[in-house]
Amino acid sequence: MDLLNFDQSSLYFDEPVSDEIQRLIADASQAYGAGLAEPLLHKAYFLAPESLLVLVAVYRYYFYQHRLEEALMVGERALRIVGQRLGLPDEWSRLNPALLGQAVMKSMGLLRFYLHVLKATGYINLRLGRMEKGRAQIEKLIELDSHDRFGGKALLAVIVEAVAARLEEAA
Repeated sequence: MDLLNFDQSSLYFDEPVSDEIQRLIADASQAYGAGLAEPLLHKAYFLAPESLLVLVAVYRYYFYQHRLEEALMVGERALRIVGQRLGLPDEWSRLNPALLGQAVMKSMGLLRFYLHVLKATGYINLRLGRMEKGRAQIEKLIELDSHDRFGGKALLAVIVEAVAARLEEAA
C-alpha cells in the first residue's frame, strides 16, 4: 500500500473545532514567546481532549520546549485516540499490514497521522534513552511502511550508528 495516496483523505486539521478552540490555539501561538502559551493550550485541551488539532498543538509546545516526557504523553494519547477511531489494537506492537488495510478503508489521512505519531513517539523514546522501545517503534514503522515514505530506515540507520559508537566508547 502506498502511504502517499491522499485521494479523498481528510487530515487531522480538517476536523471541525469550535471558534473558542481555534482562538485559544491562535492565542497560544501568539503568546509562545512570552511564556504564556501553556495555560491557553491546557484550556483548549480540557475543552476538547480528543481533538487532534489540540493534541498536535500541545505536543508541539512541549516538544519545542524540550519537555520530552510531556510530549511523549501527548503522543501516546494521540496514538490511542486515533487507533480507536481506526479500529486498531491498543498496543502498536500488534499492528500488521492486514490491520492497516482495514484502517485505510476508514481514513488514509488518519492512518498516516497515526504512523507519523508512531515515528514521533519512537524518536522521543530514543531521545529519552529508551533505546529498546524507541527502536521497536521505528522497526514497526518500517515493517508497515514498505515504501519507506516516513523515513524510518534513515532513522534506524542513525540509531544503529549511535549504538555502535557507544559500544566502541565502552570498549
